[in-house]
Amino acid sequence: MREILAGDTVDQYELTELLARSGMASIFKAVDKRTGAPVAVKVPHLQYESDVAFYERFKREEQIGQRLVHPNIVRVLAPDKKSRMYLVMEFAEGRSLRAVVKAKSPFPVEEALEITRQICAALVYMHAQGVVHRDLKPDNVLVGDDGKVKLLDFGIAMDEAARRLTWFGLSPPLGTPDYMAPEQIRGRRGDVRTDVYALGTMLYEMITGELPYVSGNVHAMMRSKLNEDPRPPREVLPGIDPKIEEILLHAIERSPRERYPTAAEMLADLEDPSRVVLRDRTAPVGRPLLARLGIPRVVLVRGILGLVIGTLLLLTWLMGSAASRRAPQIVPEAPRGGR
Repeated sequence: MREILAGDTVDQYELTELLARSGMASIFKAVDKRTGAPVAVKVPHLQYESDVAFYERFKREEQIGQRLVHPNIVRVLAPDKKSRMYLVMEFAEGRSLRAVVKAKSPFPVEEALEITRQICAALVYMHAQGVVHRDLKPDNVLVGDDGKVKLLDFGIAMDEAARRLTWFGLSPPLGTPDYMAPEQIRGRRGDVRTDVYALGTMLYEMITGELPYVSGNVHAMMRSKLNEDPRPPREVLPGIDPKIEEILLHAIERSPRERYPTAAEMLADLEDPSRVVLRDRTAPVGRPLLARLGIPRVVLVRGILGLVIGTLLLLTWLMGSAASRRAPQIVPEAPRGGR
């Protein structure tokens, strides 16, 4: 068996053009010879075809995709038969949101809101089916010339109805750093609020032209996500509507408990921003405890260390004192009379 190339035929599909190539798979435009319809075919690279863990992951992506039927989600199709590992999708015309953002950044606010509404509607549907995407990013969103949005790539999606699977060596920590929620950085699986966070980050980027966290390298940026609040959008885009800013900040709260609990609630605000209630964000809610107290970290660490050592010394003294009280007292016998 060899690598698949444009011009090859795989079962009922004639591959006509290479559309994209990643580290694990190639995506081809193809023609379904049975119907004449254009489709997209995702074929793993040859070295992965014998990998059992990759096979399970790829199969799950196909199964999830075939379950999801929504106008804002790329449909995964079922071939008549399969002679090797591949995945067939409807062919959707358009550019990635990443390319659109680069060409038009920052977006007109209403256009950005409309794209976000469509993605959010897809999330509402997905979450109702028990599926969490976990890798939302502009590269995984197609925008057609007519403005129609299609969400794709469920490679690391979580299906609540499926058994938990773990793959080693196939990918970095779940998600893409710029759009990863803090809980993903901590190694947690995430839930629907993880998708809300990624969508909020994408909307922030579309409206302001920048990301909520800007650091010199990926590791510094991820540390910032764990320990610092995001930049208020008004600092990047003066004059932004306060209610739009509130939607953004609510979606990208560092604590999942503080975010929109569901995509449906976020969608309601996106559809009618006038209903948004502004929160008082001048209070230091969500800031690290040390920052709220104003105590330098080194001083606090030394204080805690001193307290621990003092406590141990006190316990040692108390235990020694108690042991001495419990010890039997030896009283010498009185001398007996002489003989």
